[in-house]
Amino acid sequence: MKITDVEAFYLRLPDVQARTDSSQDALIIRITTDAGIIGWGEVDGCPVVTQAIIEAPYSHTMVTGLKSLLIGENPLETTRLWDKMYQATIFYGRGGAVLQAMAGIDIALWDIKGKALDKPIVELLGGAVRDRMRVYSSNMFQFELADTLDRARHAVDTGHTGVKFGWEPFGRDAKEDLRMVAAVREAIGDDIDFMLDVGMAWDAKTAIQRARSFEPFDLYWIEEPLHPDDYAGYGKVSRTATQHIAAGEEECSLTGFRRLIDEGDIDVVQVDLTRTGFTQAIQIADYARARGKKVCNHNFTTDINTAASLHFLCAIDNALVMEYCVEPGEISRNLASNPVRIEDGFAHLPAGNGLGVEPNLDVIEKFLVKPAR
Repeated sequence: MKITDVEAFYLRLPDVQARTDSSQDALIIRITTDAGIIGWGEVDGCPVVTQAIIEAPYSHTMVTGLKSLLIGENPLETTRLWDKMYQATIFYGRGGAVLQAMAGIDIALWDIKGKALDKPIVELLGGAVRDRMRVYSSNMFQFELADTLDRARHAVDTGHTGVKFGWEPFGRDAKEDLRMVAAVREAIGDDIDFMLDVGMAWDAKTAIQRARSFEPFDLYWIEEPLHPDDYAGYGKVSRTATQHIAAGEEECSLTGFRRLIDEGDIDVVQVDLTRTGFTQAIQIADYARARGKKVCNHNFTTDINTAASLHFLCAIDNALVMEYCVEPGEISRNLASNPVRIEDGFAHLPAGNGLGVEPNLDVIEKFLVKPAR
C-alpha cells in the first residue's frame, strides 16, 4: 500500500469572534492510498500556516513540505514517517507549527493503519485499559456572569460530573475573578469537579496568591496560570499551591513536555493529539507515568480530536479525565457523521476500525475556505 495524496482542508465559520476560541476554524487532513483506504486527521494551530507547511514544495533536504515527503510511502510505517518528516524540516521545524502539521498527518496515518489492519487505534497503541473515559464539560467564560452560570447548570443537567471554565474575561481583576469562581461553585454544587483555566494571565507570584484565595472552592485543578515558556515559574507554583496544576496544551514535542514535567513539576500533563500526534503522545504519556504524573487531553476543536483523544486516553493507565468541548460552533459540533457517543458523563470508544469516526463531507464543503483565483 502506498500514499497517493495528502490534502489539507481549511474550514472556517463565516463569523469568527475575537475570542481565544479554537472551535471557530479547523484544518482537516485527508490521506489517500492506492488501496482505496482513506485516513483523516486534524491540526489545531493556525490553519493557513500549517496548510502551507504541508503543501510547500521541496527546497532542500532539510527544508521540505510534508506532502512531497509522503507520496509513494507506506502509510503503515508511522514511526519511520514521523522521523522522516522531522529530519526533513529540521531547519525550520523542531517545534510549533511544523510539529502541529506533522501531528495532523500522523493521526491520519494511524487511522489508515487501523482500517488496513481491521483494528481500532486503541488496540494498535497496546490495547484498551478501559472502554470509556469520564468527560468534563469544557467552556469559555462568558462576558456576563449570568450566562456563565447558565452554562454551568446546563453541564450538570446533562450528566457531566466535571466542568471547566476559562479565558477571557477571567484573570484581569482579582475581586472579579474571586466572584466568578465563587458563583460557579455555588451553581454546580459541592459534588461536581470544577476545573479553572486561567489562560496564561498571571506571573508565578500572582498565581500563588490567587491559588491561596481559591482554596475554599475546592478546585480540581488550576490550568495554565503562566506563560508556557515559564518552566521555572511553573516549578514555583507547583511546589507552593495546594491545588493541582495542569498545563501542556501549547507543547508539541516530547522535549517540551519533559521540561514542563521536570522543571515545571506540573501535576496534570495535558496532551493535544492534534499538536503531537499519536506517535509522540504515547512517548509523552510513558514519560509522565515514569515521573508519577497523570495525563489528560486538550481538545477544543472537532470530533476527530475527540476520537483521537479517546483512543489515546483509553490506552494508557495514567489517564485522568477527558476534555470535551461544548462550544456551539457548527464545525466543532457537526463535523463527524458518526460522532463519539457522550452519555451519562462518559465518552465511549467507537466500535469501528481506525479512529472510528468519519467526517461529513457536506460540512467540509460548507465551511471550506477556497483559494482565491
